[in-house]
Amino acid sequence: MKLLLDSTRCQGYGLCQEPAPDLIDLDEWGYAQVRVSEVPAAGAEAAEAAVAACPNSALRLVK
Repeated sequence: MKLLLDSTRCQGYGLCQEPAPDLIDLDEWGYAQVRVSEVPAAGAEAAEAAVAACPNSALRLVK
């Protein structure tokens, strides 16, 4: 499963990073940056929570 970020949709709320700190970093302005595009099996639940937490649908999972 891949975690993809549409950076044009990210508004820098930072809500995605809280449930998935191993998968997502925030830059100095709070905008998301995906740390690993290929989500390990152990991180699937966290990735799904991060996608759900984004108010602008900037993140998505692709299987």
